Amino acid sequence: MATIEPKVVDEKQAALADSAIVEKQSLSDLDDHLPNLAKADPNEIGDVSEDVRAIDLDETGHERAIETSQDYALRLVSLEDDPSLPIYTFRTWFLGLGLSCFAAVLGELFYFRPQTVQVSGLFLQVFAFILGRGLETIIPGPNNPRLRSPDNWFWRFMNPGIFNIKEHVAISIMSTTASDQAIAIAVFAAQELYYNVSINAGIAIFTLIASQLIGYGLTGIARSYLVYPTWAVYPFLMPQVQLFDAMHRGKGIFLQRKRRIFFWAVLVAIFVWEWFPEYIAPTLTGISIICLADRKSAWVTRIFGGAAGNEGLGLFALSLDWNYVGSGGQAIGSLFTPLSTQLSLYAGVVVCVISFCLCYAHNIWHAQNFPFLSQLLFSENGTEYNQLAILNDDFTLNNTKLEQNGLPYYAASQTLYQVSRTMYIGAAVTHFFIWHFKDVWEVVRNLRTHECDDVHYQKMKVYKEVPLWWFGAIFIVTFGLGLGLCYAADSGLPWWGFIVALIFTTVFIPILGSLYATVGYQPSLQFLIQMVGGAMIPGRPVANMYFTLYGYQTYQLTLNLLRDLKLGQYTKLPPRVTFVMQTVGGVIGGILNYVIMQSVINGNRPILLAVQGTNTWSGQQVQTYNSNAITWGALAKPLYSPGARYGFIPWMLIAGLGVPIPFWLLHRKWPRAGFNYVFTPVVVAELGFLSVGINSSWMTSLAIAVFSQWYLRKYRPRWFRKYNFLLSAALDGGTQIMVFVYSFAVGGASGKAIDFPNWALNPKGNPDYCLRLSD
Repeated sequence: MATIEPKVVDEKQAALADSAIVEKQSLSDLDDHLPNLAKADPNEIGDVSEDVRAIDLDETGHERAIETSQDYALRLVSLEDDPSLPIYTFRTWFLGLGLSCFAAVLGELFYFRPQTVQVSGLFLQVFAFILGRGLETIIPGPNNPRLRSPDNWFWRFMNPGIFNIKEHVAISIMSTTASDQAIAIAVFAAQELYYNVSINAGIAIFTLIASQLIGYGLTGIARSYLVYPTWAVYPFLMPQVQLFDAMHRGKGIFLQRKRRIFFWAVLVAIFVWEWFPEYIAPTLTGISIICLADRKSAWVTRIFGGAAGNEGLGLFALSLDWNYVGSGGQAIGSLFTPLSTQLSLYAGVVVCVISFCLCYAHNIWHAQNFPFLSQLLFSENGTEYNQLAILNDDFTLNNTKLEQNGLPYYAASQTLYQVSRTMYIGAAVTHFFIWHFKDVWEVVRNLRTHECDDVHYQKMKVYKEVPLWWFGAIFIVTFGLGLGLCYAADSGLPWWGFIVALIFTTVFIPILGSLYATVGYQPSLQFLIQMVGGAMIPGRPVANMYFTLYGYQTYQLTLNLLRDLKLGQYTKLPPRVTFVMQTVGGVIGGILNYVIMQSVINGNRPILLAVQGTNTWSGQQVQTYNSNAITWGALAKPLYSPGARYGFIPWMLIAGLGVPIPFWLLHRKWPRAGFNYVFTPVVVAELGFLSVGINSSWMTSLAIAVFSQWYLRKYRPRWFRKYNFLLSAALDGGTQIMVFVYSFAVGGASGKAIDFPNWALNPKGNPDYCLRLSD
């Protein structure tokens, strides 16, 4: 048990405590005192639920704020482990496979929602716990007091006793992997909706599986520097990790019981509440006083509206819908993402609001001919661009038809989105080299001579590591499968293009992965990959889709696999179990993603093709993917070459390289001024943040972020340590459960939507009473 004497910290630790975990102090500085921490005894540290622990106190006896990566590793995450706990039990396989199917279906339904929402790992975690405890009670077992069975291998497999943390984590990882939204779905959906081409089911399913698992080879290499070290924190994992600890550890501690009651109370409350903004009273999604005051102004809608998809920018709106205010299952959340990351993000959003309005007001790029927010391609007169009219029967560009029909336009907001998503890649490259390269290089250089001293990595040494050849074998199989299927699907992507796409992923994993691991921000490579694909394979939009699939999704899912390995390290799940769960989940996800995609398209085709869609269904993600494939794949030269209409966009990659440098130089001159808190890739990336979806929630999210990550972290550090991440877990988990029930009960996922009657908080038109511009 921890003592309550004040902890004496040396000067170096005190200096480290002055800077936040995600702030860019030298990562190697953080590791200087790790060897001692690697031997930390969980009994001496105490449980995170305890009110007073020596490790939490400063030299004055007051609780320190959670700031450094060491704080995350030792003060928020339990070091407790029991290697004897059974893992491959009936409960693990039954619930793992069942929840994987469930998560894959739900993830695909969310793909066609008006706002980008992913299946929350917290939601699956809560569901798995409820079901696991249920099976613990109803299945006979040698340790089940109600239904005791003979003590043999079969009954120990069926029910070894208490549903344990390792079973729980294994189930969660399998189902989370299955829920990952596959970009291959955008390829197949675009071909079905815009090219009238139906891909063979076998080719589609195996393409999904290959694209989901091909990142394994990179994962095996990158884990040494993006999983094992202490500075690879993955801050968005904290709600999940703390929830695992609260559910399974410290059973005899009263304060741990108090945390569990807090979690379940909040989860039930948010589940009940979410029926109001999501179904009964959609106006609560975005309350705009200005829209209520002026319901006839188009400019009021564009600036202050935002409760409906592609409506407006949501300025000064108040959102009471946690489905949009919260993390939505993604890596950025008001209650767990460090404040510096969120302030950088919302600084970009403010510039986004100003830029969108200026471009539209001054009719830049003929902006007033098109919707304010849209992901479609348009002719100059504002009608939707007929992309098939410029393509041959094999979907290659026909220059004669192009001359007759003219070049397409983007809405100005989508153009600025492309500018931001191109510029930030350059910013991320420079950011990596000036802030993180030295530390990553040190890890790579010392792999064979220095063992990682991370406290959790050291605890994991009792388990067998996954051999590198396991990752390599998966990569070789999926490489051959993916390459062959590109030809079987008549994608137009040559073998060398497939290889180049994978090379780009390999280069950017350490560069962008370091940003993901330290600040919780996952940059997108999509525009760079599409740009390169358009330059290398011109005139072929479908080939560009497949090039992007293997160049971008491999990168994205590699980071997701690394995330799960870190979760396993935090919770002490053997690495080989994590590997098996990820593989099985990826296969299940690939099969069910395709089945659900076909169901949604067959039942909602006109809605998916519409600009604004509905509050339930939207094709905005497919529209964006297809539009980019046309412009980069078929029209890269006439649209993006120097002097062309959008010729400035590729140059934004070069411009982005210089963005971090002024802040780095200012930090070197005035190291205490806070310039190291500005994450320039995040600022630049979000200059197009509001280009799509429901935008009424961002100011509410910002307010909650300041309250949680500044006020609670600094002035209520004990409550922050014990309850902040559990609160995030409960709110996200309860919301996701509600969205699932709603989608199938009345939202149309089961085939027929049941609309709630119109009333004051569920009006016809836009929910926030703004003028509906798409009518």
